[in-house]
Amino acid sequence: MPSSHAIQLANLQETRALGKRLAAVLRAGDCVFLTGDLGAGKTSLARGVIEALTGEADAPSPTYTIAQTYSTHEGGELIHADLYRIENEGEIEEVGLEEAFDFAITLIEWPDRLGAATPPDRLELDIRHEEGDDPGKRQVRMTGRGKWESRVDDL
Repeated sequence: MPSSHAIQLANLQETRALGKRLAAVLRAGDCVFLTGDLGAGKTSLARGVIEALTGEADAPSPTYTIAQTYSTHEGGELIHADLYRIENEGEIEEVGLEEAFDFAITLIEWPDRLGAATPPDRLELDIRHEEGDDPGKRQVRMTGRGKWESRVDDL
């Protein structure tokens, strides 16, 4: 059974800071799904992870390239993918994510496009704007599946 909890974030800076906190527990083979509406903060959270693990402070969004690959400080690979433009599951093979799930840290925006390639072990972060007067507030629901069920509480 998946393990889940939610946290509140006041702004995009806190969203990026959550990414840095997440980076501290990520290891080779970990997959993180980033879901939420356009502008919810998926890329900001990913940039926090990327900066912490690679030193790249201004990582580009992979919206047009589909995937960006980075070398981590420890010599591993980190792949940030944005599958928004993927139209069918056959295109996933071309990106090479299925192989990367075994050895790289993968951050995937719009993961619903993976279809049958969805890995069973993953951390799902669903980012939503909070209702109210402050448009910067967000809620992040963290759900651990597979091996992440026991790890999600570490965040």
